[in-house]
Amino acid sequence: MATRTRTTPADRARQIAPVLKALSDENRLMILLAVADQESTVTELVATTGLGQTLVSHHLKSLRENGLVIATPVGRSNVYALCCDAVAEPIALLSTLAGTTNCPTD
Repeated sequence: MATRTRTTPADRARQIAPVLKALSDENRLMILLAVADQESTVTELVATTGLGQTLVSHHLKSLRENGLVIATPVGRSNVYALCCDAVAEPIALLSTLAGTTNCPTD
Protein backbone atom coordinates (compact mmCIF):
# COMPACT_ATOMS: atom_id res chain seq x y z
CA MET A 1 0.00 0.00 0.00
CA ALA A 2 1.45 3.33 -1.06
CA THR A 3 1.76 5.97 1.61
CA ARG A 4 0.74 9.49 0.80
CA THR A 5 2.90 12.29 1.98
CA ARG A 6 0.82 14.82 3.83
CA THR A 7 1.70 18.43 3.38
CA THR A 8 1.23 20.97 6.09
CA PRO A 9 -1.09 23.94 5.74
CA ALA A 10 2.02 26.11 5.47
CA ASP A 11 3.35 24.00 2.59
CA ARG A 12 0.03 24.16 0.77
CA ALA A 13 -0.22 27.91 1.38
CA ARG A 14 3.25 28.41 -0.16
CA GLN A 15 2.11 26.43 -3.23
CA ILE A 16 -1.25 28.18 -3.61
CA ALA A 17 -0.23 31.79 -2.85
CA PRO A 18 1.48 32.44 -6.23
CA VAL A 19 -1.60 31.13 -8.06
CA LEU A 20 -3.91 33.37 -6.04
CA LYS A 21 -1.57 36.29 -6.66
CA ALA A 22 -1.81 35.60 -10.41
CA LEU A 23 -5.61 35.55 -10.13
CA SER A 24 -5.73 38.74 -8.06
CA ASP A 25 -4.98 40.97 -11.05
CA GLU A 26 -8.18 42.01 -12.84
CA ASN A 27 -6.59 41.83 -16.30
CA ARG A 28 -5.16 38.34 -15.72
CA LEU A 29 -8.51 37.19 -14.37
CA MET A 30 -10.27 38.66 -17.42
CA ILE A 31 -7.86 36.83 -19.75
CA LEU A 32 -8.32 33.59 -17.82
CA LEU A 33 -12.11 33.91 -18.00
CA ALA A 34 -11.89 34.59 -21.74
CA VAL A 35 -9.72 31.51 -22.25
CA ALA A 36 -12.17 29.50 -20.14
CA ASP A 37 -14.95 30.58 -22.52
CA GLN A 38 -12.94 29.75 -25.65
CA GLU A 39 -9.38 28.74 -26.46
CA SER A 40 -7.78 31.81 -28.04
CA THR A 41 -4.72 33.31 -29.66
CA VAL A 42 -3.17 36.54 -28.37
CA THR A 43 -4.85 38.40 -31.24
CA GLU A 44 -8.24 36.99 -30.26
CA LEU A 45 -7.64 37.84 -26.59
CA VAL A 46 -6.73 41.42 -27.55
CA ALA A 47 -10.05 41.70 -29.40
CA THR A 48 -12.02 40.05 -26.59
CA THR A 49 -10.50 41.97 -23.68
CA GLY A 50 -9.70 45.33 -25.27
CA LEU A 51 -6.19 45.16 -23.78
CA GLY A 52 -3.08 45.85 -25.82
CA GLN A 53 -1.06 43.00 -27.32
CA THR A 54 1.96 43.63 -25.10
CA LEU A 55 -0.17 43.63 -21.96
CA VAL A 56 -2.01 40.44 -22.95
CA SER A 57 1.31 38.71 -23.67
CA HIS A 58 2.72 39.91 -20.34
CA HIS A 59 -0.24 38.55 -18.39
CA LEU A 60 -0.27 35.26 -20.32
CA LYS A 61 3.34 34.74 -19.27
CA SER A 62 2.32 34.95 -15.62
CA LEU A 63 -0.65 32.65 -16.17
CA ARG A 64 1.61 30.11 -17.93
CA GLU A 65 4.29 30.32 -15.23
CA ASN A 66 1.67 29.59 -12.59
CA GLY A 67 0.34 26.61 -14.51
CA LEU A 68 -3.09 28.08 -15.20
CA VAL A 69 -2.94 28.13 -19.00
CA ILE A 70 -1.11 26.15 -21.64
CA ALA A 71 0.02 27.33 -25.07
CA THR A 72 -0.24 25.06 -28.09
CA PRO A 73 1.61 26.15 -31.25
CA VAL A 74 -0.72 26.36 -34.25
CA GLY A 75 0.97 27.73 -37.35
CA ARG A 76 2.73 30.94 -36.40
CA SER A 77 0.55 31.54 -33.33
CA ASN A 78 -0.05 29.95 -29.97
CA VAL A 79 -3.52 28.96 -28.89
CA TYR A 80 -4.08 29.39 -25.17
CA ALA A 81 -6.31 27.09 -23.14
CA LEU A 82 -6.93 26.33 -19.49
CA CYS A 83 -4.41 23.83 -18.24
CA CYS A 84 -6.83 21.30 -16.81
CA ASP A 85 -10.12 20.54 -15.09
CA ALA A 86 -8.51 21.46 -11.76
CA VAL A 87 -8.52 25.07 -13.01
CA ALA A 88 -11.66 24.94 -15.17
CA GLU A 89 -13.98 23.99 -12.32
CA PRO A 90 -12.97 26.81 -9.91
CA ILE A 91 -12.99 29.34 -12.77
CA ALA A 92 -16.54 28.30 -13.65
CA LEU A 93 -17.52 28.78 -10.00
CA LEU A 94 -15.84 32.20 -9.91
CA SER A 95 -17.78 33.18 -13.03
CA THR A 96 -21.03 32.65 -11.14
CA LEU A 97 -19.99 35.40 -8.70
CA ALA A 98 -20.41 37.95 -11.48
CA GLY A 99 -24.15 37.38 -11.57
CA THR A 100 -24.81 37.41 -7.85
CA THR A 101 -26.04 40.31 -5.77
CA ASN A 102 -24.67 41.21 -2.38
CA CYS A 103 -25.56 38.69 0.27
CA PRO A 104 -27.55 39.93 3.26
CA THR A 105 -25.40 40.58 6.32
CA ASP A 106 -27.92 39.50 8.98
